[in-house]
Amino acid sequence: MLQSSFEDPVVPASPEVVAGLDHWRTLEVLQQPTWDDPAEAEAAVAEVRSMPPLVFAGEIDQLRTRLAAAAAGHAFVLQGGDCAETFEAATADRIRARVKTILQMAVVLTYGASMPVVKMGRMAGQFAKPRSSDTETRGGTTLPAYRGDIVNGYDFTPESRRHDPARLVRGYHTAASTLNLVRAFTQGGFADLREVHSWNRGFAANPANQRYEGLAREIDLAVRFMEAAGADFDELKRVEFYTAHEGLLLEYERALTRIDSRNGTPVDTSGHFVWIGERTRQLDGAHVDFFRRIRNPIGVKVGPSMTADELERLVDLLDPDREPGRLTLITRMGASRIREALPPLLEAAKRFAATPLWITDPMHGNGITTPTGYKTRRFDDVVEEVLGFFEAHRGAGTHPGGMNVELTGDDVTECLGGSEHIDEATLATRYESLCDPRLNHMQSLELAFLVAEELAKYSER
Repeated sequence: MLQSSFEDPVVPASPEVVAGLDHWRTLEVLQQPTWDDPAEAEAAVAEVRSMPPLVFAGEIDQLRTRLAAAAAGHAFVLQGGDCAETFEAATADRIRARVKTILQMAVVLTYGASMPVVKMGRMAGQFAKPRSSDTETRGGTTLPAYRGDIVNGYDFTPESRRHDPARLVRGYHTAASTLNLVRAFTQGGFADLREVHSWNRGFAANPANQRYEGLAREIDLAVRFMEAAGADFDELKRVEFYTAHEGLLLEYERALTRIDSRNGTPVDTSGHFVWIGERTRQLDGAHVDFFRRIRNPIGVKVGPSMTADELERLVDLLDPDREPGRLTLITRMGASRIREALPPLLEAAKRFAATPLWITDPMHGNGITTPTGYKTRRFDDVVEEVLGFFEAHRGAGTHPGGMNVELTGDDVTECLGGSEHIDEATLATRYESLCDPRLNHMQSLELAFLVAEELAKYSER
């Protein structure tokens, strides 16, 4: 495990660096909890501040190197996991299922891209969600909106919906236990390439997925060749796996920010990769101010309203030195708009000499609500946005560097379509998400095979 000490720093942070970390407090801070007891909130934050780091600076540096390779076209990033993690779902079985799904997808994408796949889980920190309204009304009763388990509960009662600072501490401990399991699964043999590929063979053998059988057979031949050539499969039993989440609650992120003893720079140890959401990327806002001061690789969600001028100003703030691997732009345009909205931004980035990593979020721009009230997405729309992402990059001569997908390893029924032909009547059978709909295990693998076919076109260029 790569580490660096955050205690007794060899290179102390300058007073200006430390003061800068709290400058966000002087700015407008959006999408934050409203604690009704400030003393209770401060005590919870202080407890989180006293805890050990969840990830280490050496791991974060390593991820920056991997993301720089992806930005240069030498790797592909797969980021997947829950829209919003819940404390209840942080069980060994469910965590293992999510890791398994990401590993399966990564094997397929690695073959299609003929390059390494950087694996990141929306895990061990994705507990908070921005909301379009501060309140929710049901049957004449109005209560605070559900903002994720790290703030309040989903049950529609005054007790559950209270913004409870103790949840910050529980969020930390849940993240720590999740990370412990993720590291065990990815370093202890569960990630063995041969085993992961055997799971994919079973997927392709399903009559509903026969179109992918040929690709699965090709991967099988490649694995057999590696064995015959004497590949060290002991080394292929372990994989690098990084954690990512939206850095929404700034008090939590600040409490877990440490000074790297090697160089005196601030590192947010809540996760390897943190991003700013579409609702909190204001140029003069608190989130941009805080994120520009930490050393982590960071992301920003980019929607169809983003202009070339705004993009340039955002890049200047977050990546002024144009450091490879520093900045990831996560596009979420919608299937019907991506071919129109993305190309001008790609061209603009080239004009102001930025080389960010571009990855697609094909989920958030494609939400719909059924007549029965279920929030869902059509699998075909998700695929269409990914294809539009690739087409836009092909036209601009830039690299489509990865994708960010809300998924679960369980057999839920939350997104319409796919080879299982989930329809509106089926949604109710296993709709389990508390926020946004996720691709289930089968839909996630189907998406991986489809994207692998698209990546193969790039590797042939």
